[in-house]
Amino acid sequence: MNDDARICYCFHVTRRKLLHFIRVERPRVASQLSQCNGAGTGCGWCIPYLKKLFDGEMQALDAEAYAAARQAYLAAGKQRPTETSGADGSQQD
Repeated sequence: MNDDARICYCFHVTRRKLLHFIRVERPRVASQLSQCNGAGTGCGWCIPYLKKLFDGEMQALDAEAYAAARQAYLAAGKQRPTETSGADGSQQD
């Protein structure tokens, strides 16, 4: 995966942005990566990958396979509900 590949598809956060954030801001825990343009706060798909990136473990990852796996995740209905939707997925006022 190159540095311009998206890690967080919900907020279009690239690997480059996240690596820069880690280098400059020096977060203490992986969850602080959410301060980088909201990474990991959308559907939840990228959270395990953010943890790996934080730990320095995410080196070789095929961007196309990553995107396809995310589509399968969303198709299976595993995304986290948003604040504007109810438990059944309906919009709330």
